[in-house]
Amino acid sequence: MPRTAQFDRNDVVTRAQSLFWERGWAGTSMKDIERVLGIQPGSFYAAFGSKEALYAETLDLYAARGAARLRALADEFGPLGALKAHVLSFAKRETTDHAKVCMLVKTLLELQGLHEALADKAHELLDQVEKQFEVLFRAAQDADEIAAHYDPTRLARRYQSDLIGLRASLERKSVDIEALAQEIAEELDTLAVNHQT
Repeated sequence: MPRTAQFDRNDVVTRAQSLFWERGWAGTSMKDIERVLGIQPGSFYAAFGSKEALYAETLDLYAARGAARLRALADEFGPLGALKAHVLSFAKRETTDHAKVCMLVKTLLELQGLHEALADKAHELLDQVEKQFEVLFRAAQDADEIAAHYDPTRLARRYQSDLIGLRASLERKSVDIEALAQEIAEELDTLAVNHQT
């Protein structure tokens, strides 16, 4: 009777996420996956079905971990404080090259028009992230931290756009990321009910 392969699925998906994030979809071969994950082809297909299915699972894991970090910040600092802490964290976080640009954005840019199912998934998850930001902006508004005339949906979209730009700027050695992140965080203070211009 053949032995069933035993492995920690979460660990395997986490390592696959790092691999895909670094090399992208096209740059990651099945041989790479088998070598890095230490899984034989039969076990891989039995567990994940396909490279596409594994990639989709890594995107879900990436988004889930990001959402968990945001919730933890909200619990610690409140809604507006969480948004500020979140943007500042990218300037302080020690990152590898592949961890600079958001994996969802990287996927969307690589696969739009080439692999629509995965591009659509990345787009959907980015929408979910934007909704999480919107919830925080709305909660900050409800707590009178943000003036009532602002539209939380528009604020969330602008904030996400700023984050994407900030993380892309991590690739540029000439950009002072800490100063840029601080500016974005300080702009959030201008939304306050009692802010003086």
